[in-house]
Order: sequence, then structure tokens, then C-alpha cells
Amino acid sequence: MTGDPALADPPAPFDHASARARAEAFAVWRNARDGVRLRLGLLATGGAGTILLVPGRTEYLEKYGAVADRFAQAGYGMVSVDIRGQGLSDRALSDPRIGHVARFADYQHDMDALVAFAAARDMPKPWVVIGHSMGGAIALRALVDGLDVTGAVFSAPMWGIAMNPALRPVAWGLGWAAHRAGLNRWVTPGTKIDSYVRICDPNDNFLTDDPGEIAQMRAQLDAVPGLDLGGPSVPWLYRALVECADLQRNADPGVPSLTFLPERDEIVSKPAMRAMTARWRDAELVEVPQGRHETMMEIPARQQLFFDRTLAFLAARA
Repeated sequence: MTGDPALADPPAPFDHASARARAEAFAVWRNARDGVRLRLGLLATGGAGTILLVPGRTEYLEKYGAVADRFAQAGYGMVSVDIRGQGLSDRALSDPRIGHVARFADYQHDMDALVAFAAARDMPKPWVVIGHSMGGAIALRALVDGLDVTGAVFSAPMWGIAMNPALRPVAWGLGWAAHRAGLNRWVTPGTKIDSYVRICDPNDNFLTDDPGEIAQMRAQLDAVPGLDLGGPSVPWLYRALVECADLQRNADPGVPSLTFLPERDEIVSKPAMRAMTARWRDAELVEVPQGRHETMMEIPARQQLFFDRTLAFLAARA
């Protein structure tokens, strides 16, 4: 495929050391079809198949270097993307600390770019998508739209957003008003302009019970200037709520799935995960005892649960 223009994508920065990534890992720049510049990465190669990794909000390629290495040890390759508005991909606002997207549908341009990137490099089939948090919503939308994979794995997918029921009408009302008025610099109440990883207590946070993983994330932010991202805009919240509600109306995209539900997740909706998988004909729900939001970056026993169950799921798709 030497004639494929995708192989001429210019190189992009990628920090192997903080990512704990394989030597073969690399990143490139590529424009999505609407002109947004994205950073895409090949994190590992393997003959058993390929994982399309769709990251969560605020995330970036380096965060999944060690995850890709674990899958590569079992024979699986991995490609991923800095979703627009985060990582080193183009950001929508003049203040890059605010998470924002003009339309949730625009994230599908990033999915298209990721698929094209994998195809241009002849990444081995079968392909399976893994979506974490917001990436779980983006991946599910891609499945509904016909993403050609043999299976889907979801880590605490954002099929609903966790919040106090009394605040939900306020979030919808405030979000709608900000959405209509274009008040994009309003940061969602309860979040801050600073990166959560920078300011959280490593021993008591929403992401992981392993303080070493928080230290590793901070090292990645230090190693690659421009990765930091704070809370989302209020219009982003409204658009996320609309997308989650619409996804809940889509019963079954017809692809086998495996979903990890952390018991102590306070970021995404656990009832939404249970409701979605209950309607899915070929879906398995794995509850992670005492788990926080990021099972792949959790204490070793919870990580092992994720990799054991996911590798068994992948083997069944071969």
C-alpha cells in the first residue's frame, strides 16, 4: 500500500517513555474530512487482530501505551486517536483548557479517520473496538452507523451521565440555554478549568484506587505540553445528554459486546449501562467490585479482571 496517501501522514510527537509504550509505537497528523487536525497513533502490532481504541474525555495516546503493550503480549495490535478537542488534536475554543465540541456527530469524523488509518496500514483482522467513557458513546454511535468490527468492549461507557436526580432538570435547562446562546466558555458546574489529574488526591479520586497510576498520568502531562484539559463547557454537557438519550433509544447494533461496570463509578450512569446491556441480544455485563471509573488504570487485580475477560472475548471473535 505504498501508494496510499495515508502512509505519507506527517509524524506527530509521541512520548514513548511516559507512555511506557513499545518501540514500534508512533503518531501522525491527519486531517479529518471536515479539516480538523487529529493526532492518530499506532500503539502496537500483532497478528491475532487489531483493537480500535476510542479514548474517554480528556484522554490522549500516551495514556494507552502500557495497555497496548499488554494486548500486544497476547498478539493484538492497537490503533487510537486523540479525539478532537483533546490530546494534541485541534481544540475548538480559544481557551484550550475547556472541553468542547460543536456537535457530538463530529466525533464520528474522528472515528472515520481512525478506521482509515488502520486500513491504510493493513492492520490485521479481526478488528474489535474498545471504548472507554465518552469513547464508549462515540464507539456505540459508530456501531449503530455500521462500524465493521466483530465485537465491542466498553469500559464504563458514557451511555448516561451520573448526577443527582434533583440536578438533572437544572442540567438540561441550563445546558439548553447555554447551547442555544453559544456560551461556550461556561464550564460545567462541579468541574474546574484545571486538569482533574493535576488537582485530585492520588489516594482519593474518581478515577482509580492506584495512586501510582495518577502519578503516571501526571508524568504524561508533564512530558507532552498541550495535553492538559479541564472541565467541559456547559454546551458540551447538553450535547452529551442529548446524545446519551438518543443512544438509549437504539436497542441493539447487532455486534457482540462486553461491558465493564465499576461498582463505585461516580462519573457515568450505572443504570444506563445496565439498561443498555439488558436490551442487547449478545451482551455481557461485568461488574468490577469496588472499582473506580478507569478499570484499565486501576489496582492490579481490577486491571487483571479487565484483561482476562477482554482477551477471552477477543479469542471468541477470532
